[in-house]
Formats: sequence, structure tokens, C-alpha cells
Amino acid sequence: MTSPGELERTLRSQLRGEVDFGAAARALTTMDASNYRRVPAGVVAPRDAGDVAAALRICADAGFPVVPRGGGTSIAGQATGVGVVLDLTRHMNALVSVDPVARMAVVQPGLVLDRLRDAVRPYGLAFGPDPSTHARCTLGGMIGNNACGAHSVAWGTTADNVTELAVTAYGGSSYRLGTGWAGAPEGLRELVAGNLAVLRTGLAGGFSRRISGYGGLDALLPERGVGVARAFCGSEGTLGVVTEAVVRLVEAPRAPVLAVLGYADESAAADAAAGLLGAGPLTVEGMARDLVPGAAAAGPLPRGDAWLFVEMRDEGAARSLVRGADAAHSLLVTDPAGQRALWRIREDAAGTATRTPDGGMAWPGWEDCAVPPARLGAYLREFRALLAAHGLRGTPYGHFGEGCVHVRIDFDLVTPAGIARFRSFSGELADLVVSHGGSLSGEHGDGQARAELLPRMYGPEVISLFGAYKDVWDPAGGMNPGMLVRPARLDENLRFAALPPGGGELSHGVARCVGVAKCRTTEVGGPGVMCPSYRATGEELHSTRGRARLLHEMLAGEVVTDGWRSREVAEALDLCLSCKGCRSDCPVGVDMAAYKAEFLHHHWSGRIRPPAHYLLGGLPRLLRTVALLRAAAPLNAAARRLPPPGLTRDRPLPPLARTPFTRWWRSRAGESRPQGPGATAVTLWPDTFTEYLSPHTGRAAVRVLEAAGLEVTVPRGPVCCGLTYVSTGRLDRARTVLRRTLTRLEGAPDRPVVVLEPSCAAALRTDLPALLPDDPRAHRLAAAVRTFAEALEQYAPHWRPPRLDRPVAGQTHCHQHAVLGDAADRRLRERAGLTGELSGGCCGLAGNFGFEPGHHAVSVACAREQLLPSLDAARDSGPAILADGFSCRTQIAQLSPYRAHHLAELLADGLPIEGPADSP
Repeated sequence: MTSPGELERTLRSQLRGEVDFGAAARALTTMDASNYRRVPAGVVAPRDAGDVAAALRICADAGFPVVPRGGGTSIAGQATGVGVVLDLTRHMNALVSVDPVARMAVVQPGLVLDRLRDAVRPYGLAFGPDPSTHARCTLGGMIGNNACGAHSVAWGTTADNVTELAVTAYGGSSYRLGTGWAGAPEGLRELVAGNLAVLRTGLAGGFSRRISGYGGLDALLPERGVGVARAFCGSEGTLGVVTEAVVRLVEAPRAPVLAVLGYADESAAADAAAGLLGAGPLTVEGMARDLVPGAAAAGPLPRGDAWLFVEMRDEGAARSLVRGADAAHSLLVTDPAGQRALWRIREDAAGTATRTPDGGMAWPGWEDCAVPPARLGAYLREFRALLAAHGLRGTPYGHFGEGCVHVRIDFDLVTPAGIARFRSFSGELADLVVSHGGSLSGEHGDGQARAELLPRMYGPEVISLFGAYKDVWDPAGGMNPGMLVRPARLDENLRFAALPPGGGELSHGVARCVGVAKCRTTEVGGPGVMCPSYRATGEELHSTRGRARLLHEMLAGEVVTDGWRSREVAEALDLCLSCKGCRSDCPVGVDMAAYKAEFLHHHWSGRIRPPAHYLLGGLPRLLRTVALLRAAAPLNAAARRLPPPGLTRDRPLPPLARTPFTRWWRSRAGESRPQGPGATAVTLWPDTFTEYLSPHTGRAAVRVLEAAGLEVTVPRGPVCCGLTYVSTGRLDRARTVLRRTLTRLEGAPDRPVVVLEPSCAAALRTDLPALLPDDPRAHRLAAAVRTFAEALEQYAPHWRPPRLDRPVAGQTHCHQHAVLGDAADRRLRERAGLTGELSGGCCGLAGNFGFEPGHHAVSVACAREQLLPSLDAARDSGPAILADGFSCRTQIAQLSPYRAHHLAELLADGLPIEGPADSP
């Protein structure tokens, strides 16, 4: 028996691509987006089809199974394996060619769907199938699962849009599949000839979403044109590896119109969906109110408790559809931006559905059953009743026009009783689907989640034929064993079983990552932040999902065996900017910044930390000492010549202010603007950045708050939110600092606390109560925190800001986006006549991150993705550059010719000039 080490050496000697049998590579591929976990022996990133053939030959000779993997977003376990995982995304990701006249494209399997769509859009073309994961799923994965998406009512499944496939089988044999028997493996023609009756009867009566098993085998019938390539689609990596595909493109509608139809409930929407198909829609998508964020339901959607999203080719067709529909209310959207906003609600449902209304988790496993569209309403009513009978909850949504229902269910997949309920429910649901003439899988494949139940859908002759078909392609059984044919049990290999019991918040947090991989998108634009390090490096290791997988395996202890001292986890988290973007942008709210802090806390426990943890992590205390010694000027001079040890030499340190904000405040005693009776008193928080590095921001805020009629106070003595200690994982020190801060505030009256620095406001709102959960003072302070704009809106609602009437450009701070929200800021800017959108993404400096060794390239790459181009694009309009975060302002100053300002500074500049008390 060949050992994994021997296999690794052989693969390395004969392949051009990367071969990695290390703990990190294996840990990153133990799971996909399903409930399952299988530990591979190693990972190979083949460089080309020759590498694939060599890898399959070497693995077959050594007796190691192989599983091909694309984006890893499969929800049934089929992208996990115990042998060698072929990562087809690293090198085999090219768009080989496009023929716009013939409407064809040649693609490699690792090409992300959106890259193909972007490339053919200038020709007015598109690839018809469009799953909601279009920003990260690959063409190879779509072929493997026979993916469909929202537009399948018009353009069909992936199988309907593939004309040729280049395939390499286990052992290294290569085939070119199309229509007809040429290029097919030996024995396939004979298998079909001997089973014509089974193919014609056992697979008869199907409908468009019959994806389960090798459901496309009837394409091999002579009357169906012997579609060998078509039949291969949906084989879930169990037959061979696609190395190239010729796909058909469709004409994209020039000005599609979205009709959103409102119904009284989900059943009414489902009953109505089939009746709309005669109008020739491009999509008929359905979802109910319990899947939609409250603001979205109250805003862009028409009245109702369930909706159908129906896309038509033009406005006339859409209006005709609305007139003929029986919807209670409707909305026509012609504006592309408005359509994108609505579609984002629908696409985010894959993640939203993972959370129950009370904050619990719901899991895949029965993600995409399908029934004939005319049966959908009846099926959903019975499905809801079955859920209730088992004491389970789930929120159906999906492709109502094709009867395909997505749902995630709050299974207990940890305890024996919960797993037993999962198993019994699965069997009963399979029977329910079959009773309605449906398919256990409507687009995502069966994998391990449903393959065991295929005999309930197909008779024994069909199941036997599936096994024979697999054996023609893969007689040794080395391609993705345990899937579709001779499958593992649906309650084996559950990923939660590997986690230790009572693992705490970190264990719950990493288990929450279901792997939908929204963090792997490289789409530029929009307000989103997640995940800046992945967008800079393109490495799974540096995605939110990748880090969650490594932490999962660290807690499991099977692959990553050195626990909190793990070098693999430390390396993955090193490039995490702690931007908190995943906290809001991840559909399940994975909070990698919090997990990184906890890991660093344990990782460095009892050891000497890196110098940056003491210098930057202890910044508040260090700068307070400098201020007491009045040593800002000599320290600035020294830093200009040589940065402190342990910090990067690639960027200068920002200069310290000669006069801290609170020293200015004390010198101003008795000069504050007199306020009328009943004026609201607010406490202005002197955060470390405002206090020592940007006191002019604090002075500007005082001017504006007082001009708005508020009475401003500042805490006596130093206070700190603990942010720098948290971000470097010095959690015990953070708790000490926060308790001391709370004690200093005990004598102060309860007032709204205005925090100018978004990262400090976020720390006080979220980190403070999380670190001191049993201290009621922590929760009171967290509840009192307001951003600058929130304070003005809530406590000076009638104040009119100065009209600045100019465009703005700049950056919304990551923590503001993720934790605080910027709605009040937008309204304040609008009232002041500040027009334009601020950049999304991350500035890349991220507090201490950009000053730590080894981070400069990633820091700059983050800024160059959105922030710096947005500044250059706005240059001709002469904008005010706006960035409330000190890190954002520093990054802009160091990487561009612009100088950014806090919103308080812009507003203060618009106020009437006052006396020397407010001057620097």
C-alpha cells in the first residue's frame, strides 16, 4: 500500500502544478457548503489537462481516490473527499475563447461564472444558468452538479447549455464527449443498447428539474440524439474530471424589466407561479416575508407576505404579465440599479435562510427538492406540515417557476436524538417529494445528503443501471466514492461531530460558517467590505471561510494537531485585517475579527509577543506617557529618522499632536457656548486617535455639537475602549482597561456618549459587553454610544447644518459599515448638501495592521482596489475628501495626494468663524 508521503513525492516529481499534503491545505478542503466533513490525504492544483491525467494515473496506481473541486460551494458533500482533492481553481481557470457569432465559449473548469459573464456581456451575450453563487461558483462545479439558477425557466440547466466536454477518467484516460458515440468510453454504447427499456420507462415522465442521480442518462437514447456530454453533466465528480468545456451562450435581453408580485402568503404565490409560465418569463422566483430583512420588506417590495420575482424581456411584456396575474399588489422595476438591489435580497437568501428568527442556525441537506410547478403549492403545504410534525423550522424559497424549493432547516446535528430526527425526517420528506412526482435534487446534486434515498425515487432497475454506468467510466471506483452510487449514509461524516463538546463561542462561531463562500467574491463596487485580504491575495487561506475551516480543524485536533499554538492558523489569521466586514457581509455573521482576537489571546499566552503587540497594542498607554512627558516633538523627530523596532519600514508613523485634545479642552474651561434651558448634555469620548493624533477633529466636533445646541462634556481622566488590546489579542489587558474606564465613569451622569472614531464606537458597542458580559455598567455604556451623526440626528433634530453644497469622495470605515451603520451619516451629508457616494471596501491600513511587518503589500492592494480609484475618479469635481476613521485618513494621506477630513471638520469649516477659543 502506497503511503501518503510516497504519493506526495511521486506527484511532486511528475506534475507541474502545486502538490500540498500539509495540514493547512488539507484543513481548507475538509468541507464544502454542506453538513459533511471528510479529511483528504492531500491537495493538488494541476496546471493543465496533462497534470490532471498524470494525477489521476498516479492516484489510481497508488489506490487513492480523487475528488475534483471548484469553488467548494456544493451543499450535499460532493466536493469533499478522503483521497486527493484536485483544486481546479488555481490554474485551470481560463476563458479559452469566445465566438460571439456562433454564441459559443470554450472554458476551463475553474473559471468563475461571473468572469465568463463579464467577458461575453460586451457582445450582448450571457451564459444562461446563473446560480445565486455566480460570483464564486465555477463552470466545472456547475457541470458537475448540473446547476440551474433563476433563469432556467428560459434557458434551462447547465446540461442544456453544454455542447462538448473534455474529460479525464481515473487512471488517466482522456475522452472528448459531444453528441454521438465518438469519444465515449468503451462499453457505454453497449450498456445503453442493453437497457433501452429501463431508460425509456424508469426515467420517463421527468420534468426540467429532475437532477437527482444520473437523471440525465435518458439523453443517451437514440431518439434523444445520444447526448453523451449532456448525460455526463450532473455526475458530481463520480465519473471523471472535466478539463475543458464548450458551452452555449444566449442572447441577453437588452432592457429586462422586473415585475415583483405580492401575495397574501407563500401558498398563494406558489399556486400562482405555474400560471405565469405561458407569458414566457425569464425568471419566476419566490420567497416569503420571513426570509426578507424588515427594512427591505417595508421599502422596495410591494405589499404582501410573499412575493414572486418575475423578469420579462421588456416593459410591454412585464405590464401584460402584471395585468394577467392575480397578485394583490405589484411593482415594476425598469432601473438596473433598482433591479440589482431587489435581486440582492433574493440572492442573499442562501445565507439569510441559515438563521432562524430567534438567532438559531438552520442547515442544508434538503436545500433544493423540486416538484412539477403545478404541484408546488400543494407540496409546500404538506412540507410545512411535515416540518411541524417533527418540531423543525425552515423557510422555503427558490425557483417557483420550476417547482424547485430551497430551504435550510434547524436540525440538531450534534446529539444522537437530533441526528435520529434528521434521518427520519429525511426519509419522510423523500417520500413526500416522490409522491408529488418530484426530484430529491432540483439543481445542487445529491452528494451524500440524499444519495442514500435515491431508491425511493427510482426503481431497482434504474439504481442498478446507475451502478453500471458508474462502472463503465470508473471500474476501479476511485472517482469521488460514496457519492450517488454505493453511497455513504446520510447521517455519517457530519462535520459537527469533529468539534469538542462545550467548545464555547469560538466553536459555535466556526460551525456557523456553512461555506457559501460569499467571502470569496472578487466583485468590485458596492458597500460591501468582506473579505479584503482574500481579494488582495486570491488565496482560500485568507478568506473568511478558509480561516473558519482552519479554526474548525484546530478545535477538532485531527488535521491541525497543535491547538492554540498552530502555525497554520496563525499564518491564516496574520493577514486578517480585523475589518469586521464578515460580521455584516457574511450571510451567517461569522465574526473573524473576534475569533482572531481570541486565537491571539491563547496563541501568545505565557510567551513573549511580537513587538508590534506591545507598541501598537499598548498605544493608549504609550501615547499617554508621551503626552505627560510633553515629548511629542522629539518623538516625531526620532520616528522620521527610524521607525520603532518591530514595525514596518515601508510607511512612516503619523505624527503626534503637540497638544492633546483634553488638554485643549481643559484650557477652554468656562469658554463653552452657553446653551438654553433643557439643552441635551452629551459626553464627547476622547478616543486615543482623537486625543493624541487628531485633536483638531475633536475641536471641530465640539464646535458643531455646541452650534447644534448641545451641552458638551468630556470625561475626567483617561478613558479607553480597549480596541488596540483587543485587535492584538491581549484580552486580559483589555478587560482590565475597560473595567478601569467604567470605574472612572461611575461618578459621571448618564448621558449619550458621542464617539468620533468609528472603530472605537464599534468596540464600545460590541467588544465591551462581550468582554464584560456580567458587568451592567458595560451594557449601559454600550447602549449610550452614538456616532457623531447619530447624536446630531437624535438630540438636535431641528438643527440645520451649514450648507456646503459640494461633492464628496472618500471611505466609509469598515467598522461603521459592519457594526454601526451609516444611515444617519448619509442623512446628515444630504442635509449639508454633500453629494456623492463614499467608497466601499477597506482602506487597508486597519489600525495596527498596516504598520506590522509583512503587511504592507496587502495593505496597499486593499486601498488600490476601491478607495484610491474612487478618489481619482472624483478628482475633476473638486470633492471634499471624507473619512471619519483615522486609519482611513492616514492611508489616504500616505498613498495619495489628497487630505481627508472627518465629517465634523467639514461641518465646522462651514460654521461662522468664531474667536480664538476654537482655533488650533
